Amino acid sequence: MEKKELKKLIETATGKIPADLCIKNARIVNVFDRSIFDGDIYICGSYIAGFGGKNFPQAKEVFDAKGSYIAPGLIDSHVHIESSHLCPAEFSRIVVPHGTTTVFADPHEICNVCGLDGLDYMLKASENITLKVFLQFPSCVPATPFENSGAVLGAKEIASRIENPRIPALGEFMNYVGVCNADDEVLEKIITAKRAGKVFEGHCPYLSGSGLDAYIAAGALSDHECSTEEEAVERLKRGMYVILREGTACNDIKNLLPAVNENNYHLCLFCTDDRQPSSIVNEGHIDNNIRVAVKNGLNPLTAITMATLNAANCYGLRDRGAVAPGRLADLILFDDLNDFNVRKVWASGKLVSDEGKYLANDLYVKPEKVSGKMNVKNFSRERLALKLKSDRVRVIKIIPHEIVTEMAEAKVSLDKNGFWQRNSDDIIKIAVVERHKGTGNVGLGLIQGFGLKGGAIAMTIAHDSHNIIVIGDSDVDMETAVNCLIEMGGGMAIVKDGKILSSFQHEIAGIMCSKSAFEVADKIKEMKEIARSQLCISKDIAAFMTLCFMALPVIPALKITDMGLFDVTQFKHVSVELE
Repeated sequence: MEKKELKKLIETATGKIPADLCIKNARIVNVFDRSIFDGDIYICGSYIAGFGGKNFPQAKEVFDAKGSYIAPGLIDSHVHIESSHLCPAEFSRIVVPHGTTTVFADPHEICNVCGLDGLDYMLKASENITLKVFLQFPSCVPATPFENSGAVLGAKEIASRIENPRIPALGEFMNYVGVCNADDEVLEKIITAKRAGKVFEGHCPYLSGSGLDAYIAAGALSDHECSTEEEAVERLKRGMYVILREGTACNDIKNLLPAVNENNYHLCLFCTDDRQPSSIVNEGHIDNNIRVAVKNGLNPLTAITMATLNAANCYGLRDRGAVAPGRLADLILFDDLNDFNVRKVWASGKLVSDEGKYLANDLYVKPEKVSGKMNVKNFSRERLALKLKSDRVRVIKIIPHEIVTEMAEAKVSLDKNGFWQRNSDDIIKIAVVERHKGTGNVGLGLIQGFGLKGGAIAMTIAHDSHNIIVIGDSDVDMETAVNCLIEMGGGMAIVKDGKILSSFQHEIAGIMCSKSAFEVADKIKEMKEIARSQLCISKDIAAFMTLCFMALPVIPALKITDMGLFDVTQFKHVSVELE
């Protein structure tokens, strides 16, 4: 803030000059003590000046809240914008009307494809939009050394960007094993961030005891991967922030709420992590987290505090997260604490959403260095053939509504030459085709729980390295789906009987597109319906969101990379056949 701007703010607060905007007759949510008071809010430029006083001059603009609630703009404490399939401008368009005005985004999806070019694109593309975007420098690109990604980001690359004020931290440190083992390369990344006064965000599912102590001692700020009350309590007692997630595939709030109480709620935040446009359009964003929490027994004022002040405090931001003098005028208006239906949104003192209509005009940035990222070599139908030495196999077993999987065992059918062939069970083939370095790698495995029959689904959205992932029960259909993606330069495809039933191009790094949020939501809805009606995908499975996490070798228990089947519990590749 410049001196002139500060002077104007002070003079507005003391009533010497008129405010730019006064929101009068409001029921103001005070997140400092979780109370509500009636009053007026005087705004100067982008900031809240105060609550007015006797004989204050009339503001240049007056809005009568007529007794509606006013709360701070909501904050998403951990999100991957890329998982929305949208560019940052379109992401802003879809989440701001739901009251989200600030996000902490980890761009490791696009950085796994494009390296620093991906980070620079996200910085530029999110600079001149309504949503305030802080980017965390991806800490694990690639997520593990057991897969091929499009880039490798180490301490040198971190040092080149970490001083940027819009980069407050290293992103989720998924390699918690490396942290706990004090691996030299891992420590160098952490020290590089610490030298710049930055922290790192945690990611440590199932970690407990002395391992958790070591991880937090190294500087892990938070964890959004808790799935049980016990995990959350263990972290909270150590002073770690616990982020309650409600995404599209992962819905953890209900399970974690019993861990939240009057003594520790200040360490609890909300996030969406990975949430598709249809989920945001139909259910909401962080406002949905609040509704889910309240429905399951959390005090509404506590829920709002977790979604605002707690998130700001976690990342050391004293300029937002509350309706108070000197804070940014990021404000939301709503009528009911339980329904929490956001009607109006102000960002930096300007009305940017009115009854769900987005009023801002954000700048779209062309993806000049992050498109056309497809380098597949030596792929053919023959590469998908799965020859086995035994009919006793390891199988990735899906858990509905979770990205955690089970390591199952099964007996499968083999043809006379020893190649897997589908029988009447629910086990189908899964493959990852490397698309960044032209290695020719094709990792093969078996998966259970999709319910797919007669076809294939393929995507270039496959966390975190975003190679091509494909499932199916026909090598012909799987090949057709993979080739469709190669020709498009990335995206999603559904194939049956050798024909492409539906496809959707993602021209930005193969993981995002420039289409409107509503176009994307409609297209994905159409593809989900095709997957269910034509390929019999289980109604309990979010097909595309679940599939894209099956290549993530840091989430237990069994996953697949371009190098083969991966046992996350042992952190090593294993054979499909059981010994």
